[in-house]
Amino acid sequence: MDLGHSCTSSLNIIKGTKNYFSDGKMEKDKVFAIKKKKVKPFEFNEEVTDVFDDMLNRSVPFYMESIQRQSQLAAQYFQDGSRIYDLGCSHGNLGVLILDQLKQRNLSMVAVDSSIPMIEKYLKRIEKYDYQSKVDLVCGFLEDIQIKNASVVLINLTLQFLDMEKRDDLIKKIYQGMNSNGILILTEKTIHESKVLDDLQLEFYRTFKVENGYSQLEISQKRDALDKVLIPDTIETHQNRILNAGFSLFDVWLKWFNFASMIAIKK
Repeated sequence: MDLGHSCTSSLNIIKGTKNYFSDGKMEKDKVFAIKKKKVKPFEFNEEVTDVFDDMLNRSVPFYMESIQRQSQLAAQYFQDGSRIYDLGCSHGNLGVLILDQLKQRNLSMVAVDSSIPMIEKYLKRIEKYDYQSKVDLVCGFLEDIQIKNASVVLINLTLQFLDMEKRDDLIKKIYQGMNSNGILILTEKTIHESKVLDDLQLEFYRTFKVENGYSQLEISQKRDALDKVLIPDTIETHQNRILNAGFSLFDVWLKWFNFASMIAIKK
């Protein structure tokens, strides 16, 4: 997730982990459980970072299925001698799955996030392990990253936080820095062009969150915090943006109401 505090330093790490979640346990997400006098815009600060795994599992349908399959796609399309870019890496759930998938290969992965707490947590979790895989942890903004020699680029629930006018340029930059037969793997919260279907999707998403233990107060306050911070696109907008950048193939491989996981391939 590329939002929140920013930093400019880069850390080179030669480690990895089999743990799917940061500490093998999840602290309960209570960020919006108490009524706030004023709901501030959402950011990936320390409070959110501490409960992020629980937040993901209770807020993102098929989260584990999505990142498991993404790691397998990354392993299938990774080209020896190239790079994998994880843009909006948060604290590394997908990254560690990729490390595990490719632990026997000469992996070079660039993991980028603008949240200092997320990058710090990513660093701590991989310091404990000893895979001979190289991860370059970069604390910075996606639009500032140079994409070079990429065979796999992943963006998970992050493009939706980027300014609208910067999204086309980022996808074009990814395409230009990607090798032939490379893959872009993108997961986003989406909206629907039809108001009837959009309302239906939101209704089922609210039901999903209630079923996972969130109160109406939590749902309402988080929605207010994300207003004008998370701005989703339609799937058609994503497809047009990706194909206009030059990608040859596009598909939606996983969809649950207002969440979609997409792939695009450069020929």
